[in-house]
Amino acid sequence: MPILNVKVSAKKSPELIGQISELLLDLTTRILKKKREVTAIAIDFVEHDSWIVGGYSLSEQKKNSFYFDIKITDETNTKDEKALYIREAFAGFDRILGNLHEESYIHVQDVKAASYGYGGYTQEYRYHH
Repeated sequence: MPILNVKVSAKKSPELIGQISELLLDLTTRILKKKREVTAIAIDFVEHDSWIVGGYSLSEQKKNSFYFDIKITDETNTKDEKALYIREAFAGFDRILGNLHEESYIHVQDVKAASYGYGGYTQEYRYHH
């Protein structure tokens, strides 16, 4: 049931969309134990001139970057699982994009089950029914 919002400093291409979505689907199912069939990913592409780190564009720094957040139901993953997920996601994006800026971010958001859902039902409702 997680939703991932991804920003990547790259030109949009079907190959890149496939690589990113497969990486995130693999990590999200394998490490966080989320169901692939209900995992949603939205990917936005940002020009290097429009991505600023420390006052300088990625173009000026000759670097690539990414950011993504993932919303998961609170108390469904351990700190160790989330730490491994972040490590492997960073390494995966480094393989895909290359020359990755260290200031690339991953935010795992623990959302209360009563405040989060899909298909018109909260996770809390799904847990009890």
